[in-house]
Amino acid sequence: MRKYGWNSFKDLILGNPAVVNQDPHVDVGDENPERGNWASKREYILSTIGYAVGLGNIWRFPYLAYKNGGGAFLIPYFVMLVVAGIPLFFLESALGQFCSQGPINIWRSVPILQGVGIAMVMVTLTVSIYYNVILAYSLYYMFASFQSPLPWSSCSGWSNSNCSNTPIVYCNVSGVLVANWTHQENSTCPLSNTITVPVQSPSEQYWDRVALQRSSGLDETGPVVWHLALCLLLSSLIVAAALFRGIKSSGKVVYFTATFPYVVILILLIRGVTLEGARDGIEFYIGSKSNLTKLTEAQVWKDAATQTFYSLSIGWGGVMTLASYNNFHNNVFKDSFIVTLTNAGTSVLAGFAIFSILGHMAHIYKMPIEGVVKDGFGLAFIAYPDALSKLPISPLWSVLFFFMLLTVGLDSQFAGIEVISTCLIDSFPKVFKSKRALVTTATCSILYLLGLPCVTRAGIYWVTLIDSFVASWVLIFLALFEIIGVAYIYGGNRFIKDIEMMIGSKSFAFWFWWRACWFFISPCVIVVILIWSLITFKPPKYAGVQFPAWGLALGWCIAIFILLWIPVVAVYKLVKAEGGPWKRLKSLCSPTEEWHPYLDIHRGERYSEERCHRRKSQGNKAKVDVSVISSSWL
Repeated sequence: MRKYGWNSFKDLILGNPAVVNQDPHVDVGDENPERGNWASKREYILSTIGYAVGLGNIWRFPYLAYKNGGGAFLIPYFVMLVVAGIPLFFLESALGQFCSQGPINIWRSVPILQGVGIAMVMVTLTVSIYYNVILAYSLYYMFASFQSPLPWSSCSGWSNSNCSNTPIVYCNVSGVLVANWTHQENSTCPLSNTITVPVQSPSEQYWDRVALQRSSGLDETGPVVWHLALCLLLSSLIVAAALFRGIKSSGKVVYFTATFPYVVILILLIRGVTLEGARDGIEFYIGSKSNLTKLTEAQVWKDAATQTFYSLSIGWGGVMTLASYNNFHNNVFKDSFIVTLTNAGTSVLAGFAIFSILGHMAHIYKMPIEGVVKDGFGLAFIAYPDALSKLPISPLWSVLFFFMLLTVGLDSQFAGIEVISTCLIDSFPKVFKSKRALVTTATCSILYLLGLPCVTRAGIYWVTLIDSFVASWVLIFLALFEIIGVAYIYGGNRFIKDIEMMIGSKSFAFWFWWRACWFFISPCVIVVILIWSLITFKPPKYAGVQFPAWGLALGWCIAIFILLWIPVVAVYKLVKAEGGPWKRLKSLCSPTEEWHPYLDIHRGERYSEERCHRRKSQGNKAKVDVSVISSSWL
């Protein structure tokens, strides 16, 4: 491995011509001497698991399982994983590994859809802005946890008169409101009869008044919250340092960042199940309180499909990018199962750790589980910190939890930045190939500047707005175009032959299931999710605060701007193509001459120069060969 001193560092940053051919992204022994490869299979698996396992596994899945019938929710969840999650993950991984290119150049296979690749990069760029802000939140809380007692364990000088260390609950007993009924010994009150006074817990006020310094709405931007801006700068520096040599450096970092969360989850789980009330929490999560009748509700299946889809990061471009650095003959089929099943298992495991401690919190407050469960930011930065503050040695558990959130988020951010830099370098190799460190540093710097509005006093509203309009149904649109482009335009049969070039020939029976998913089952699931998501879409709000009309309009503009790349690029290519309208369309629905395995030794007869010339001459025919169209179905 090369050693880099200060002079080498300057050469790499500034692109000194003397080291242009010494790409730091490539090591001696890499199969691909131009783009480089993962140093080992473990680094790829850990990086992909780290990318797929995100914050949603920690703070979204447990809440969905609790809300949708507990253990019963696992049935639709794993069904959707099998019929949509794994097939789409396998498809993206195989595409990236076959051509060793990022999400833009992958669409050399179907040039008319190259806008899909650009839209994927735009989604990743936009989401990386606020994902970096969530890393800043985690860093701030981790630093704040180095205090005893924890600053949010009780109402203090920063709180107002609406802060209460104990929830005030009334029970309607024969028309009479009895205060703190649930706090009385040997007394219970039916949930339907409880009335909770709208006071805030110390952890809730700390989140709003200290960490965020939250304003009254999107209209009131306020100044930058400097402690968050500094944490945002630190998170940007961490990401830039980890990606200094691209996958060569991030591949080493993930040995820690991808495994440490599992250590913390296990520690929290072991500690949680020993607490009084933990059993009640787990029963509500996935135990005897499971409600099988929920399976008859369509919303449960929609939630299962959506969670599967988003938790695997399908449609972002990251899966393709990470797979593009694999060796050509890597068993991408096996890897897809390892990553997707690990991701699903992580979600289930995290739920046990979360609900065991929430059960203890409900026991202390003598409240039903429903009274303490939250999702999203409310779970990660209000409910769970509140629960941890009730444990002995609470600073230790709090530091571990927020350090876990940080490492989980870092892995996803690594892949997001890698998508952007890989696409730039693949598209402009002569300009950026020798300046990878500069590209990474510039990308992280730009994301930091773009993230500053998200650390103002109205920052949480901006984060919610971007998340609601970009990291939602926009991704479903992209996945739908992706599977239509590969299965119907490029051709499912042709794609299967490409995969067999990498992993070897398989039987018809082996491919039968994947054909069924790619041609019918997965597209149908995606269409249903998309239509349902649009029909049931509600304007986002945060903590009951409605967004102004201009804010919602801006959200729609961001979403439309991303999707607009698809028709704009298609029209541009049609205008620039030669021949009549039908000939132009047909040529743009056929792979370009640049579509092939990256290295000559892997192209074989199917992608030889002779074959390319023959295909080009056949493209001059104006008549449609029906057998060519139907071949993708056979």
